[in-house]
Formats: sequence, C-alpha cells, structure tokens
Amino acid sequence: MIDVQSVAKLSRLLLTEDEEKAFETQLSSIVKYFSEIEVIDTKEVEPLITPTDMAFHFREDKVQVVQTAEEAMKNAPERLGNLFKVPPVV
Repeated sequence: MIDVQSVAKLSRLLLTEDEEKAFETQLSSIVKYFSEIEVIDTKEVEPLITPTDMAFHFREDKVQVVQTAEEAMKNAPERLGNLFKVPPVV
C-alpha cells in the first residue's frame, strides 16, 4: 500500500480523507503497473532518442567569422558601451 500522507507531505498538499482514499487507490494501481512492466526483458532493445522515425542531419562544423562587438552594436537603437540599452523591466 502507498502511504498517501507521506507523499502528500512531500508534495506539500493538504488532502481530505476522501482524497486520500482516492489517491491511495490510484497510486497503488500505478505502482502495480510499474511492477508489471519492470519484468519485461529489454536487454536487446536499443534506447530511443525519439519515438518517431526521424533521420538526424548533422552539419559539418565550420569555422566562421563572428561579428565584432562594434559590428553587432551598429543596429542597436541605444547602447551603453558594448551593451544594448533596453527599457527597464519591473
């Protein structure tokens, strides 16, 4: 059996008695389900990165010229040194 009060305390939830009973049933069935799938042999199953058939397209790493701070600041409407000046956020 799942100790719902312990889980509720860890989750910082205040539960009524009815909620505790409902969650005890639900959590017990979840734990039972995990016990059932725990016995499945997955030794020869490749881990999935994504559940769909996606092809990964890696690009070649190339050295590129990066803008200097002065070039990046050319389009700044306002600046403070080498920083973009933006309105304050409250």
